[in-house]
Amino acid sequence: METITPEPGNSALDSNHDLVTKPQVVVQDDAALKDSTEAELTKISLMRALVESRDPSSKEVDDLMIRRFLRARDLDVDKASAMFLKYLKWKHSFVPNGSVSLSEIPDDIAQEKMYVQGVDKKGRPITVAFAAKHFQNKTAVDAFKRYVVFALDKLCSRMPPGEEKFLAIADIKGWGYANSDLRGYLSALTILQDYYPERLGKLFIVHAPYMFMKVWKIVYPFIDDNTKRKIVFVDNKKLKSTLLEEIDESQIPEIYGGQLQLVPVQNS
Repeated sequence: METITPEPGNSALDSNHDLVTKPQVVVQDDAALKDSTEAELTKISLMRALVESRDPSSKEVDDLMIRRFLRARDLDVDKASAMFLKYLKWKHSFVPNGSVSLSEIPDDIAQEKMYVQGVDKKGRPITVAFAAKHFQNKTAVDAFKRYVVFALDKLCSRMPPGEEKFLAIADIKGWGYANSDLRGYLSALTILQDYYPERLGKLFIVHAPYMFMKVWKIVYPFIDDNTKRKIVFVDNKKLKSTLLEEIDESQIPEIYGGQLQLVPVQNS
């Protein structure tokens, strides 16, 4: 995966001395940013000034998005700005219309491999992905990337005010060689980590067969440390009890002993 580093000689903390000595805190929604620290508020302002000078379209995003990129880079303004500008460049080229339409991803939609239903105890929307329903297609990698963007945008649209993350359940039951789409997995991981930072709240991996663990060992080094801390492999015998730690029974999918029926992501 490509790593972007800040341009030399353009540090946010030395390129504009006035911003350092007299930071202008830009707050678009006081309530939404109420859990921000003073350091975060100051750095949101610094980063906004920097990215808007590089790409005027940055003015269209809210402070919460700026904060997510900052948090993803441990509040390092230069690194977060480089990451954000890379995101904008990708967004303009890969999703020029601002969103992905169903007509662009018919094959992935037909597989019905991702569902959305319910919220966890923190109010985060819940998604369930069935790995055995995804098949590698070497000629349609971009279509799968668009499907990932479509699904992530759907999840984000379901987040209630004040919530920025989702909870995911990756069900690996029935997974086999035909589903071993390493290139697709890494593409999805890149999109999640580089373009939707701080959106994943928790990932439960359930029913993982031994064969899957071989592929997991290949993927694991590409997962950043923040994401690794959010991943939990669930023992089959403790599946429901583990889910209950994060989700009320009324919000757990029926297939895991709860009460909700799953809804395909495109219908959510």
